[in-house]
Amino acid sequence: MREKNRLFDVRSVIGYLFVVYGVIVTGLGIFDTQAEIDKAEGVRINLWMGLAMLALGLLMLLWLRLNPPKPLPQEPAEEATQEPAPKD
Repeated sequence: MREKNRLFDVRSVIGYLFVVYGVIVTGLGIFDTQAEIDKAEGVRINLWMGLAMLALGLLMLLWLRLNPPKPLPQEPAEEATQEPAPKD
């Protein structure tokens, strides 16, 4: 049950999305042409933003790992909670 609870934690969704986008944008930043660098006034913006997105995604996943979600409360089974009816 804990895996199901962890799967839908918003930190995992945000973390994985930022890691994937960070890898893509970092890859674009590594292979920027000189025209793209000049367009950004000499700043390799794709590289820096890709690394920032990658770092944010990894921090979200680390936060999830260090502080996992609380387990969902167990609901008692209906048969166990019902009392037998008195016999007349």
